[in-house]
Amino acid sequence: MTTTADEFDASLALTAAGRLRDFNQAGVLVAADVHVATRLTSMLGEGDESVALACALLVRAVRAGSVCLDLTEVREEVGPDGTDLDWPDPGEWLAAVAASPLLAAPQPLRLEGSRLYFDRYWREEEQVEQDLRRRSAQPAPVIADEDALQAGLSRLFPGTSYDEQRIAAQTAARQWTTVLTGGPGTGKTTTVAALLALLAEQAEKAGQRRPWIALTAPTGKAAARLEEAVRDEMRHRLSDADIARLGNFHARTLHMLLGRHPDSSTRFRHNRGNRLPHDIVVVDETSMVSLTMMARLLEAVRPDARLVLVGDPDQLASIEAGAVLADLVEGLVAGGHAKAAELRTSHRFGSEIGELALAVRENRPDDVLAVLRRGGDRVTFIEDEDPREALRSALLPDALAIREAAEAGNADAALAALQRHRLLCAHRDGPWGVTYWNRTVERWITEETEDPLWDTWYVGRPILVTANDYGLGIYNGELGVTVRRSDGSLRVYIDSTRGRLDFAPGRLGNVETLHAMTIHKAQGSQAAEVTVLLPGEDSRLLTRELFYTAVTRSQDQVRIVGAEAAVRLALDHRALRATGLRQRLAHH
Repeated sequence: MTTTADEFDASLALTAAGRLRDFNQAGVLVAADVHVATRLTSMLGEGDESVALACALLVRAVRAGSVCLDLTEVREEVGPDGTDLDWPDPGEWLAAVAASPLLAAPQPLRLEGSRLYFDRYWREEEQVEQDLRRRSAQPAPVIADEDALQAGLSRLFPGTSYDEQRIAAQTAARQWTTVLTGGPGTGKTTTVAALLALLAEQAEKAGQRRPWIALTAPTGKAAARLEEAVRDEMRHRLSDADIARLGNFHARTLHMLLGRHPDSSTRFRHNRGNRLPHDIVVVDETSMVSLTMMARLLEAVRPDARLVLVGDPDQLASIEAGAVLADLVEGLVAGGHAKAAELRTSHRFGSEIGELALAVRENRPDDVLAVLRRGGDRVTFIEDEDPREALRSALLPDALAIREAAEAGNADAALAALQRHRLLCAHRDGPWGVTYWNRTVERWITEETEDPLWDTWYVGRPILVTANDYGLGIYNGELGVTVRRSDGSLRVYIDSTRGRLDFAPGRLGNVETLHAMTIHKAQGSQAAEVTVLLPGEDSRLLTRELFYTAVTRSQDQVRIVGAEAAVRLALDHRALRATGLRQRLAHH
C-alpha cells in the first residue's frame, strides 16, 4: 500500500518502520500506540516486529476500554481498516509473543491462552475473580427468622405486579454477593429499599445491632440520585418500623466511600488490611465501574458483608478499561457463584419511550424506526440534513430560562431549569460534538439577548463538574449554574452530594459548559427531556449501547436527531470489549 505521510499529522509516528508504520498509516494505530510498543521492545531487547505489533495493538485495545487483546480475534475486530495489511500468521504470532522477553519476570505483559494483557490488568482481573470466588465459597448467610422473611416479602411486594422484585429481593437476601440488573424503571431501587428493610429486620430478629449501610455510585450525580430514589421508596413503601430499623444513611461516591489516599489515585485508605466497616454495600450504576475500581472495592468489602451490585448491562461500560457488570452477569451465574436477580418489566416510561428503548436493546431496527416516525407526545425524530432551526426552538427556551433565573438571583429556579432538558452528543469535537453545540447555543443566546458573553463565567452558564475535588467537596458528574447575587457578585451554585454549595467562579477548575454533554458523561443522570444527536455513519462511537444509554436518560420526552442510516448502523454495532473475567468466572 502506498500512503503519503503528512509530517504535521499528530496521529502518525514518523520514525516508525515495518509493520508498525503500515498499521499506523492505515489508521489502525495512533502515534501513542507505536511509541509505547517501540519503547517497551527496545528496553527489553525484543527485535521481533510481530511482538512489537502485538504490544501496540494491546495499547490500542486498552485505550478503547478493553482489558486485554485476543490475538486470534484482533484482525476481525479491526475490520476494514486492516484488510490490506500484512498480518502475522496467528499460530506463529502467538508463539513469538509467548517466547518474548516482554513476558519474562518482571514482565510488563502477560499471556493467558490467546489473550495478551498488561501485567496490571491481569493482576486486577485475577484479584476480582479470586475475591468473588472466596465470597461465593462461604456458607450462605443465616436467615434468622424464615417466617418473618416471607411475611416481609409479602408485605413489601403485594400482588402479582411485584413478582420480579419479590424474587430478586429474596434471592439477594440469601447470598453474599448479588448482581441486580434491569433497565430503567424496572424497579431496581424499589427492590434495594425493600431488601435493606428485610435485612434490617433479620438483624433485629437475630438480636444484632442495626446494620451499617453504604450506598455508593461511581459519580456524585449518580450517588445523589441513588440516595434520593431510595429515600423516596422508603417513604412510599416502608412502614415506620422498617424506616426506624434502617436508621440514617447517605450515598457517597466510590472514591469517597473507599477513602482518598494522598499518595495514589488508584489506591485507597480502605483495603484488604483496613476493611470497610459496613454490613451492606449497595453499588448503583455498576456498568460505569472500571475493572480497577471493582478490584479496589472487593478488597475493601468485608467477607461477611453483603454486596449488591446494581446496574443495566445494556448501557455503556466504564470510560476506563473493563466491562465488569456484563462480565459478572454472565460469569457469576454460569460459574455457579451466584443466582441471577434480573428485572425485566419497565414501569417508568410512557409507552413510546419504553417501546423505543426495548426495540433498541433487542436490536429491532425496523421497529425502532417505526416508533421514531410514528410521532407522538414523547418521541420525536428529526431527519433534516440541517437540524439547527429545529434544535434552536427546542434548546433556546431552556437556556434562556436558566439565564433569566440566574440574572434574578434565583439559584433554585436556575438549577430546576437546568434539569428540564439535556442535549446529548456522541463526540466531544466536530459538527456533532459537544464543543460545537455549546458554542452554538451560546451564539443563540447572544443573538436573543445581545449579550456577547465575553466572560467565561457569564450569568446563567450551566456547568458540569468533570473531576473529583476533595478540597471543595464536589465530585465528577455534579451540575451547577452561575448566578448573579443581589450585590452584583457572581457565584456558582452546585447541587452536590453534600447539599447545595456555592463558590466564587475562580475557585472552580475541572468544569465545562453544559449546554451539551457527551452520552458517556450523561450516565447516572436523567432529565425530563433529552435530545440525542446521532453522529454520521463514519463515527466509531456509534453503537447500540450508546443509543440505548442516550434514549434511557429521558424521563418524559426524547428527541432523536439523525439519519435512518445512522440509526440502523448504531443498532448493528456493539461496543464489545475484550476481557477475560467472564471466562475466568464461568470456567475455572
